[in-house]
Amino acid sequence: MGSHRAARGGRPFPDWVVWGLGAAFVLAAVLSAALVFNTARGLAAAWTGTGLNPFQPSDGQSQGGGTLAPGETPTSFSLEETPEPWNGTDRVTILLMGLDYRDWISDDGPPRTDSMMLLTIDPITRTAGMLSIPRDLWVEIPGFEHNRINTAYFLGESFNLPGGGPGLAMRTVEEFLGVPVQYYAVIDFSTFERMIDEIGGIDVLVKERIKISPIGQMSRWLEAKPYHLNGAEALAYARARKTEGGDFDRAQRQQQVALAILDRVVGFDMIPVLLTKAPVLYQELAAGIRTNLTLDQMLALGLLAVQIPKENIRRGVIAPPEMVLLQTLPDGAQVLKPVPDKIRLLRDEVFTQTSAVAPSIPLEDPKAAASAENARLAVLNGAGIEGLATRSAEFLREKGFNVVEVSNADRMDYAKTLIIDYTGNPYTTRYLMEVMGLSQGQILFQAPPNDQVDVAVILGADWWVP
Repeated sequence: MGSHRAARGGRPFPDWVVWGLGAAFVLAAVLSAALVFNTARGLAAAWTGTGLNPFQPSDGQSQGGGTLAPGETPTSFSLEETPEPWNGTDRVTILLMGLDYRDWISDDGPPRTDSMMLLTIDPITRTAGMLSIPRDLWVEIPGFEHNRINTAYFLGESFNLPGGGPGLAMRTVEEFLGVPVQYYAVIDFSTFERMIDEIGGIDVLVKERIKISPIGQMSRWLEAKPYHLNGAEALAYARARKTEGGDFDRAQRQQQVALAILDRVVGFDMIPVLLTKAPVLYQELAAGIRTNLTLDQMLALGLLAVQIPKENIRRGVIAPPEMVLLQTLPDGAQVLKPVPDKIRLLRDEVFTQTSAVAPSIPLEDPKAAASAENARLAVLNGAGIEGLATRSAEFLREKGFNVVEVSNADRMDYAKTLIIDYTGNPYTTRYLMEVMGLSQGQILFQAPPNDQVDVAVILGADWWVP
């Protein structure tokens, strides 16, 4: 990632590339379904397993105002704002954020995110995934200790941090889930509605009777049957709360709407039409979209997104009863306490073709099993501690690992140690977890950057050589 700050007020697209907006709109339309909806809130309770920080509420945090007194500076941490240019082959992960409508139009200060979704696209395997994140999830926000995840945007804006609200929100989600997040996108309600109308509305199958309240229109009931919805109706459908599953049903509907947009664009061959309307779309929509994606990147990702078969799009919602449970703070406020191991399993199902290392792998002799794989390890210093990678490499060689590279990671502020399995090495990965005391949630799967390394061990600040 680079060090040049993106404009915090949004990035209007230059006129000379306006004709590319039509294709970029395709991606934005697919993303926008997740951006503006109120997503899950209200249920979560006890930590189980390892991999995340303990539940430690701090005074003054439960209302989302942060842990700092006015004028104080948050704990120092590195927050890189501009991602490295996408090479067109690496997996891309985008944090989609919707802001509470009342906050969006308020002059009382920065808004909090009312919805969060991670969208991931793998160009090599032509797969994608969507993971909805509850806004009341109780997590550690870098520099601010624990708080609701929806306050990360507010705190980043309030303290004028590098990258602003989107930057801190990206970093919070990245550290919580252990998934690299390169990009973000935020959209306002009117822009979303305009996008839906521009493609002629969407078709959805309403699964249960539900009341919708389109902005500026009369409320009405939708029966359990197929409907064709315009922009205002689609937004209201995805934001409705009063169903049996409440906010978690709503998270499912936002994904349903996202896929309906994709169906509409692909099924009706909308790209040529959108391209011809690009100048008008630019004038009407650019101001309502805030993102660190360049126009070229949106163009490339948009065209890629419409090529992914619907069956190759995985979907997940962090929801009760297994992943979150209800927790009441001392002041009576309720938050979502994560169940880390269950959330990590869902993450792996959504973000990888191979699930996390299964506990069913027979390992009567873990060292021998790993030795048989003979995976090539890269040991990378991500903690900024001098000599850590060298000492760790020696330790791992003594344990029988085939260390072929010792170097620095892409940055020096990793809080947690990560294992990245590039080529599928379950025995090696499980043995690494055992000898380094790591949890399953610290395992990632990515496409290989080259053919020289099978597994990378990124050493974080939580690791020391025994």
